[in-house]
Amino acid sequence: MSGAARKKVITFALCFLIGLIIFLIPPPDKVHAEAFHLLGIFVFTILGIITKPLPIGAIAFMGMTLTTMTNTLTFDEAFSGFNNQVVWLIVVAFFIARGFMKTGLGSRIAYYLMSLLGKSTLGMAYGMAATDLILAPAIPSVTARAGGVIYPVVNSLVRAFGSEPHSHPRKMGAYLMQTVFQGSLITSAMFLTSMAGNPLIADIARDAGVNITWGTWALAAIVPGLISLGVMPYFLYKVYPPEVKETPHAKEFAKKELKKMGRVSFSESVMIICFIALISLWVAGPYIGMKAVVSALIGLTALLVTQVLTWDDIIKEKEAWNTLIWFSALIMMASYLNKLGLTTWFSDMIVQNIQGFNWVIAFSILGIVYFYTHYFFASSIAHIGAMYPPFLLLSIALGTPPVLAALTLGFFSSLYGGLTHYGCGPAPIYFGSGFVKITDWWKLGFLGSIVNIVIWVGVGIVWWKAIGLY
Repeated sequence: MSGAARKKVITFALCFLIGLIIFLIPPPDKVHAEAFHLLGIFVFTILGIITKPLPIGAIAFMGMTLTTMTNTLTFDEAFSGFNNQVVWLIVVAFFIARGFMKTGLGSRIAYYLMSLLGKSTLGMAYGMAATDLILAPAIPSVTARAGGVIYPVVNSLVRAFGSEPHSHPRKMGAYLMQTVFQGSLITSAMFLTSMAGNPLIADIARDAGVNITWGTWALAAIVPGLISLGVMPYFLYKVYPPEVKETPHAKEFAKKELKKMGRVSFSESVMIICFIALISLWVAGPYIGMKAVVSALIGLTALLVTQVLTWDDIIKEKEAWNTLIWFSALIMMASYLNKLGLTTWFSDMIVQNIQGFNWVIAFSILGIVYFYTHYFFASSIAHIGAMYPPFLLLSIALGTPPVLAALTLGFFSSLYGGLTHYGCGPAPIYFGSGFVKITDWWKLGFLGSIVNIVIWVGVGIVWWKAIGLY
């Protein structure tokens, strides 16, 4: 056995041992034994995905198998993640990106953006952030917006500069993928209609006696949001710099390539029409009762019918199917950890330990706990549903100004999605591009979270006081 193989065996054994220890811990009162069993399997799966003694898909498949083999969950429950709408929206986003690449439309858009913003990599990062900001109020699904609209363009842009996942990823691709992803979470926090969980937050807050309108949300978020959106690309530029920083000849190169491409082809025209129709459905979805995933499936069907994409193209999209496996597994486990009472028990334990504190200290503790428990969730909406109501009610009961509590926890409900490669809809798409190593992803996610918290809380407190929210 080679040294590398031995290392993988030892790593796998350690992951399994840690998971087994948690699996065997006697559960506290009011918590199902299955909850700690599932927690053990979840931890084993996460550690295995991070350390990669086996491919990510294989580890995730083992996790699903363990949940049903140990009778922690039934077979139907263990594989229920494949029924999740967000999972399929992510998978379809990969296929749409393939359509951009196959037709050449992605390259055409990339060269056009390069001709406008191509003087530096940092300039292109700000250009993509501005694009996302413009789209954010109109597209109420961050997965649809960041994964279905922005991702194909960024993917084509970095490849046009010769940055590929397995060849020169740090040339430009890794930086832009991570920056655009983190930016999408900031824009999601800025508008009531920019993330599917935000209206849910407003409904929960209303039940607690706090009225949050679209205007209230946008006004409260605009200053910390714009500052955060301005700081994040530069921060990542310093801590995770691209190898290519200046591209002085990019504009001339892009114009030459556009000239070589000639007029828009028939397949590109079809792709444009389908894409505009898809965005229109995403924008109109809340008003016509059509879910984002249904709109995406309609768009994909149109691409198949028009032969812009063939079924062989779909089958060969390896990263889409790989993501389907591992993200389905994680979203299933995170969902059942909540259903089996683990998050409720954890919330109650926090409540018991901070009663009697000054509201500033208590709310600070609650906010940090609320933010970083997202490591145990594979869905922002699941996290909101499980923890936002009790944390909001407790914050208000401890004396925190109601609007301050509701909005701060609401903003955190988008921003915490950047912690992991599974924490929100766009994460598996950008991680699945292969440009950013998983260890870098987690490190940058944690560092980015600190930057966001400092800006949103530090600047936010002053701004919210200035506009009279508390």
